Amino acid sequence: MIVDDETSYIDLLAQLLSDNLNCPVFTFSRPLEALAAFPQIDVGTVVTDFYMPQLNGFEFVSQASAMLPGVPFILITGHAIDLNDEEFAQFPALKSVLHKPFVWRRVATEILKHWPEEHPPVAHADLSMH
Repeated sequence: MIVDDETSYIDLLAQLLSDNLNCPVFTFSRPLEALAAFPQIDVGTVVTDFYMPQLNGFEFVSQASAMLPGVPFILITGHAIDLNDEEFAQFPALKSVLHKPFVWRRVATEILKHWPEEHPPVAHADLSMH
């Protein structure tokens, strides 16, 4: 699942990920809509932006991780957000922070790295960053 208020951005990222990983990609431009959709979706990993209307990334991760125990979260941001170990400890479901701009392969690599072991997606392409 990708949650980001920039719809053209998440549409492109979702297309690249769905073309290259063997898993469905669901996108939401509003965090509250994503929270409401959780009961209907089998979520493996959540990629979320930090600055969004309704909830910021930390608020979203806090609420969503309570609903999705064991699901890893990856925060993406265009702003200078660096968490120290103590701050990361406040959000145990948050596994990494990626700073925009990044290549889509970086997101795919993080998804594969943190996906729960039961049904990991399979990469259809070489995800190394040449």
